[in-house]
Amino acid sequence: MTRDELKQKRIGVLMGGLSAERDVSLKSGMAVHQALLAMGYDSTALDVRHNVAVMLRDEKIDLAFIALHGRYGEDGCIQGLLELMQIPYTGSGVLASALAMHKLYSKQAFAAAGLTITPYVTVRQGDRCSAEQLPFSLPVVVKPVQEGSSVGVAIVKRPEDLQTALDDAFRYDTLVLVEKYIKGQEVQVGILANQPIGAIEIVPKNEFYDFEAKYSDGMAEHIFPARLAEPLYQKVQQQGLQAHQSLGCDGYCRVDFLVTENGDCYLLEVNTLPGMTALSLLPEIAQKGAGLSFEALVEQIACSAALKTGQAG
Repeated sequence: MTRDELKQKRIGVLMGGLSAERDVSLKSGMAVHQALLAMGYDSTALDVRHNVAVMLRDEKIDLAFIALHGRYGEDGCIQGLLELMQIPYTGSGVLASALAMHKLYSKQAFAAAGLTITPYVTVRQGDRCSAEQLPFSLPVVVKPVQEGSSVGVAIVKRPEDLQTALDDAFRYDTLVLVEKYIKGQEVQVGILANQPIGAIEIVPKNEFYDFEAKYSDGMAEHIFPARLAEPLYQKVQQQGLQAHQSLGCDGYCRVDFLVTENGDCYLLEVNTLPGMTALSLLPEIAQKGAGLSFEALVEQIACSAALKTGQAG
């Protein structure tokens, strides 16, 4: 879609939503909305609730810029609704969104594509799991299978703390991943127009890049480009693209890695709707790696909006 064609569209920026990441989504959405307005586009901010279909119809939305995070926004639900309503939207389609959001199924897809993942086991709510039962030693990382922004994530170093971490993760999902803890640089690859545009290194003030470090100013140092030897820098970008492709993602995403001293790139996850706040990583990678301002990034993403399953027959 060209800029002139985009100018003729009424753009609905979908934000807020019903997930644990609602507040972050509101910040992303307002930043996108303000950028679109500043460039002269017909944009309206829509706080997504259960009546989102009625809102889209009443506002006569021609194109949806999805700035939702977490459940119902990043997991294929809103994408399926938009497909049914024949409203083009930004980001990946239904299946890719659902796979990326589900940490177990995405791991299986990554492994099938030959990418390196952290050893893991799954635990269902109601099951007991002790440190002695794990196939790897502590420390471990405990996380719900379908949350983002490090919600419900904990590093467990002592056997007596494992059940507490599991119980906390079960507040967000009935299935939890327990992963072997890997020590390495936290490196995140930006993908735009289905191509890697750079890799940034995160040095959090906390033990890992948790919710506070992600959304509190001064809680993490961002280093661009990531401090990797050139061959390793190119390797992590290429593996980021492979991860994007292995799930069938479309347009843009952010891919998270842990890179060890030995040069192993452990793929953690693909974020199909990465944050678009002042502290978010994809806008920073786009600016430093591709020379794109925040407004230019928003415009490029908006122009890429499309239906992913074709026109209704």
